[in-house]
Amino acid sequence: MMEANKGIEFATALLIASGVEEGKAATTARAIVASDVWGNASHGLMRLGYYLRRLDAGGINAKAGLKEISSRPAASVYDGENGLGHWQVWEGAKLGVSRAKEFGISLVSIAHSNHCGALGVYLYPALDANCISIIFTNGPAVMPAVGGNAPLLSTSPIAAGVPASTPMIVDLATSAVARGKIAAKAKEGGTIPAGWAVDREGNTITDAKEALNGMLAPLGGAKGFALGLLVESMVAGLTAGSLSTEIPDMFNESDDAKGQEISHTIITVDADAISGAKGRARLDQLAASVKATGGRTPGASRVHPSKITSEKCSIAPAVTEELNIWAERLGVAARI
Repeated sequence: MMEANKGIEFATALLIASGVEEGKAATTARAIVASDVWGNASHGLMRLGYYLRRLDAGGINAKAGLKEISSRPAASVYDGENGLGHWQVWEGAKLGVSRAKEFGISLVSIAHSNHCGALGVYLYPALDANCISIIFTNGPAVMPAVGGNAPLLSTSPIAAGVPASTPMIVDLATSAVARGKIAAKAKEGGTIPAGWAVDREGNTITDAKEALNGMLAPLGGAKGFALGLLVESMVAGLTAGSLSTEIPDMFNESDDAKGQEISHTIITVDADAISGAKGRARLDQLAASVKATGGRTPGASRVHPSKITSEKCSIAPAVTEELNIWAERLGVAARI
């Protein structure tokens, strides 16, 4: 078991050594390790080696910024200049809060970016400001239409955060499983349950490495695919960015020198401005009713990303070995 702080410091050092500015590296590292702390290892340090490989090959621009390319009072589109998605979506979330506090609602979209990890991380700037947030992103095509024989959409994740006495957090893929879970199993040389992935003929795949080149079933069949279409529209459509079928695969080493051109969209609503104290009381009541009826409020156990300190997280031996090799290669003295 590793302390989260140590993981954040180590990841930050590796990103800095790869050319990323210190503040952006630290924000990215915290977003990555938050996934491990939450028990979502498929989007945690397991992914860092892929980011480092792509930084080294030029597929991720270490020096990228956020350049505004289209703006209205409550809506803006930014060019991510092919940078790391983590710090870019965090900054986008903060911009969204600022605009929502002024106009009641805001939309921030970021084009020409890269993978940003677990979307739920980026709900917290809004939650801290008593705002509702909904976030969409896309990625390489892995999900076919129901009955289709070719991938059209990514796992098309959606995240939403609702402020309440216990914040309510939705963070899910619209595919039957997040692809990162398959990648984690592949790194370990493992298998996956039947029903997660199929080949182009519709045959079940259980070998994790083979499944990375297969297709993922939509969550709930046609309903999951319909939600995926909405996600794709909200990101690629609003930014005029790449469709999922055009996005290079971070798990394919031959694509490492290619920018992913991923898009992200963040919608933020100032709950206080819309409904005030009465609305806040309703949200508190809604969150409390989940627990009162024997349920678990989604996201209730998650530690705020900015408050993560000495929490313990489990890192797979293969990931530890890989990142220590990167540390030696990049001249970073620390090891995990």
